[in-house]
Amino acid sequence: MRRREFVAGIAAAAFSARAHAQQVPVIGFIGLTSFDEWKRYVEAFHKGLGEAGFVVGRNVAMEYRWAEGQYDRLPGMAADLVVRKVDVIVPIAPPAVLAVKAATQTIPIVFFMGSDPVKLGLVASLNRPGGNITGVTALANAVGAKRLQLLREIVPQSAVSGLLVNPTNQNAEPDTKEMLAAADSLRQALVVAKATTDAEIDAAFAMFKQKNAGGLVVNPDPFLLGRRERIAAQAQRDRIATVFHTHEPVVAGGLISYGASFPEAHRQAGRYVARVLKGEKPADLPVPLATTFETVINLKTARALGLTIPPSLLATADEVIE
Repeated sequence: MRRREFVAGIAAAAFSARAHAQQVPVIGFIGLTSFDEWKRYVEAFHKGLGEAGFVVGRNVAMEYRWAEGQYDRLPGMAADLVVRKVDVIVPIAPPAVLAVKAATQTIPIVFFMGSDPVKLGLVASLNRPGGNITGVTALANAVGAKRLQLLREIVPQSAVSGLLVNPTNQNAEPDTKEMLAAADSLRQALVVAKATTDAEIDAAFAMFKQKNAGGLVVNPDPFLLGRRERIAAQAQRDRIATVFHTHEPVVAGGLISYGASFPEAHRQAGRYVARVLKGEKPADLPVPLATTFETVINLKTARALGLTIPPSLLATADEVIE
């Protein structure tokens, strides 16, 4: 951790302690990765709070908990925030949401996830969530077929694509079924590989290479997102075009991403938390679907792979990395 971040963390903790004593509202925030991984989205969340009149460090405090990829820590983190009697808990992604929901039925919960919360049994419906929970969903997993179609446009000569999933992710099985159906409709062979460790990522690429996969869809998952540099580097080495769900892997050397704007979704979550702090009940706040989608393309990676991005795709891209 950099010294500046360490000092900032101490300052935030000190303000949080004063907030508990002075009755300033306190927001608990649980992330699956780390602050460094999620900084861009945390800033967007703060922006949403600020638009509704809540400025972190002034009239609202934050209690952050980062699992650093160790999901077994989530129940303890959730329990700790419940003991501390925070005013709202913001869990990021299904594993954290499930841990928080199991820990409290009274403290309001405002989640962010890329999955369908109804299918996961977290809310009764999108329009009327019920209970003490609501949130924002980007449905990052619901556009997997679109990512596969993008690969078809970029590497039309390839008859085989890969799909990399984390089998411990609750969405892995349903996403795999949907992607297999999408591949069948595109008359593409889809090679599915599962990875929960670096060694399994290496084994997955060995299989993709053996099967002559020309493209790879990396399923939305915090672990795989945290390994984006490794995945991008191995894909370039094996000359495999990659498509992800968010822009960070493309900055790290991946080829393209397509999905809901995570910053905008976090900003929206911040505004929702503000509404709860002002007295609205989560049960009465519909779960909004992300409406802002973005495409990011790395032309440097395209050149390294010997690929030409279709002009029509470049024209509609939200960001092009030269």
